[in-house]
Amino acid sequence: MVESVENAPVRSYISDEFTDPLPRAYPPVRPILDLFSLAGKVAVVTGASRGLGYAIAETYLQQNVSGLALVDYLPSDEVVEELRLKYPKARIEGYVCDVSKSGLVEKTVLQIESDFGTIDIFVANAGIVWKQGPILSPENESDSHWQNIWDVNVSGVYYCAKQVGRIFKKNGKGSFIVTASMSAFIANTPFMLSPYNATKAAVKHLATSLAVEWAGFARVNSVSPGYCDTGINDHLPWASRSKMWTLVPLGREALPFEVASAYAYLASDAASYVTGTDIRVDGGYTAV
Repeated sequence: MVESVENAPVRSYISDEFTDPLPRAYPPVRPILDLFSLAGKVAVVTGASRGLGYAIAETYLQQNVSGLALVDYLPSDEVVEELRLKYPKARIEGYVCDVSKSGLVEKTVLQIESDFGTIDIFVANAGIVWKQGPILSPENESDSHWQNIWDVNVSGVYYCAKQVGRIFKKNGKGSFIVTASMSAFIANTPFMLSPYNATKAAVKHLATSLAVEWAGFARVNSVSPGYCDTGINDHLPWASRSKMWTLVPLGREALPFEVASAYAYLASDAASYVTGTDIRVDGGYTAV
């Protein structure tokens, strides 16, 4: 352990604005279960009214988060009320926002900061799937489906990062977590999902790059779920879903809470030395 910072080097690989002497201060040593607590923190989750987003939100409430903002493109009043009844000690608010619209994201993030006083954790989870099959199929003559999935899955993450990053920089701390996918690493056959795969590869690498860009004030990581029983695959024929199970070494889809546990770790102080990392929660799918 370094005992003195006298004549220590300064960071030079990021930018001139981060010239704090190295090594930086170590965090206090605390019991491991205390590190997983989110008490006193405010978290934001996009795409939070259903599926994985809902599981992440509830996981943070179980970690005793003090404030929780649920962001979705549709009103989530019923979800908010349900969670308020289950977790009365936390302040829980819902916000309607289409993350593909830069102006709406800016307005929503600023409103959340105003309502809660700060933002400590931001999960960019909102996303859509590709249901149009091969890009050379007749229904893909127009580029509208491509543009739509890119606007939501990639631009939406970028807009959220840009707005909350300013808050993190101002506060000197923060955790930004992106929902990528195992499809960021593989072609995911037999399904024809090229545009979706491309969006998830993009946001996975965006998170990695932001981890370096923001190293002076925040941590940035991503989670790459595999097949998860959230309803997102309900449009697939049963035969296709059955095929999934034969391809996953653990032989099934994940339950949402099994994936949400990765977000629990990355949001917490237990991950204080973790940035630029992607956690795959895919039942071993990409290992074979």
